[in-house]
Amino acid sequence: MSPDIEILAAQPNGVTGRIIQLVALITVLSVAPGLLVMVTSFTRFAVALSFLRSGLGLQSTPANLILISLSLFMTFYVMTPAFEKSWEEGVMPLMNSSLTEQEAFPKIAEPFRDFMMSQVREKDLKLFQDLAKDTFKAKSESISQIRVLIPAFMISELRRGFEIGFLIMLPFLVIDMIVSTLTMSMGMMMMPPSVIALPIKILFFLLIDGWDLLVGSLVRSYS
Repeated sequence: MSPDIEILAAQPNGVTGRIIQLVALITVLSVAPGLLVMVTSFTRFAVALSFLRSGLGLQSTPANLILISLSLFMTFYVMTPAFEKSWEEGVMPLMNSSLTEQEAFPKIAEPFRDFMMSQVREKDLKLFQDLAKDTFKAKSESISQIRVLIPAFMISELRRGFEIGFLIMLPFLVIDMIVSTLTMSMGMMMMPPSVIALPIKILFFLLIDGWDLLVGSLVRSYS
């Protein structure tokens, strides 16, 4: 047996433990984008920013890359406490071999479970509990299975994202209606109202400091 293998074998987890950790790490990295969408605030941010672009009437500005990047950094900002707790209580002890994989997984998942529990709607939670045919007595005791919490959380985030999107669209819709009425009353039949409404909506958004207002409101919605 080579010296390297003897050293690994002498460690608490041994060669098998290290191999399992490596496979788990590769698996987590391969599904990281999906996990980011499923258990964080990314969904709400991405939906709201997409509604903003639609409300402004812009097809490709800001670009998808910019909107996704902004959503990612806002997500990291909101999820920092959960990331730090998960790292300190689960990932680091696992890497230091002070916890086994079975002991570390609940500690890694617990901060994200607490976050999702604080944001999920009771109605959505009950829906997936019924679909899973599980019976729970209290909300605090109801989530022993992550398969119930994650889809309920995603549905709740989509609903809140659409609610915020509706509020974003309203002022732009009013501007579109006013411009359309004015162009019709002036007999400007051949000029599309969107040609005039677009710069007005952009100017309105800038005058109210829309980016600051929208981003601040989205982040505060998790407080």
